Amino acid sequence: MIRPEVSFEFFPPRNIEATFRLWDTVQVLAPLDPRFVSVTYGAGGTTRDLTRDAVSALHKHSGLRTAAHLTCVNATREETLGIASEFAAAGVTDIVALRGDPPKGSTGFEAHPEGFAHSVELIEALAETGDFTIRVGAYPDRHPEAVSAQADIDWLKRKIDAGAAEALTQFFFEAETFFRFRDACVKAGIDAPIIPGILPIENWKGARRFAENCGTHIPTWVHEAFEKAERDGREDLLATAICTELCSDLIDGGVDKLHFYTLNRPELTRDVCFALGVTPEVKLEHVA
Repeated sequence: MIRPEVSFEFFPPRNIEATFRLWDTVQVLAPLDPRFVSVTYGAGGTTRDLTRDAVSALHKHSGLRTAAHLTCVNATREETLGIASEFAAAGVTDIVALRGDPPKGSTGFEAHPEGFAHSVELIEALAETGDFTIRVGAYPDRHPEAVSAQADIDWLKRKIDAGAAEALTQFFFEAETFFRFRDACVKAGIDAPIIPGILPIENWKGARRFAENCGTHIPTWVHEAFEKAERDGREDLLATAICTELCSDLIDGGVDKLHFYTLNRPELTRDVCFALGVTPEVKLEHVA
């Protein structure tokens, strides 16, 4: 099996305990030589400063290529591009550009009167600076706000045409979901790399809620398997097996890059990577 290249997503810590957890996560996963790591942006822009601080610290102290999430929510164009400029000045040249989730309790996304109306405008503005490698989101299962699956693909093409270099997908449960999406993207003329997003399931109830909120289809067999595993106390074993098999199927289908949503809990992601042959590189130095 081909050894895939991997990347990891983290979220910014909100307290001291979470800060230690983030750095523990980095210490566990950094030896796997990721292409890059990214730091998320909270719903409604709630973690703007935390994201900036976490990105800056990771870039400065971890030695990892670090990408910052940047959204259009609750900010003017000037404020958003100001944050991007700060990233560039600090040497952070990778951005995951997203529309962003609306604040909790709101009925939907509303653009700031002086802000970007949507992600395409943000991508165009970032691309004009020439400072960044831009990644964007993609949806193998229909986005809850999209009128159709084709609308998701059309919107992705607009984002790529605006200047994005590659797309990172929302998570999914079956490889065929990704393959259908990838084929449809090629048919639509999208030639940028589309990287599967992988969610190792640390907590089934949380993952199920997350999937329902973002429109990810949950196959019946996944429901049934986790219900039985919970009764038997084998959730971790099942989660590792399901995630490893999904990744193996993707690799067999020609995928050579995987993006893991770690939730700042590295053990399951590490175990899956090990099963795929992604292990720490051992360097022999000063050998006589």
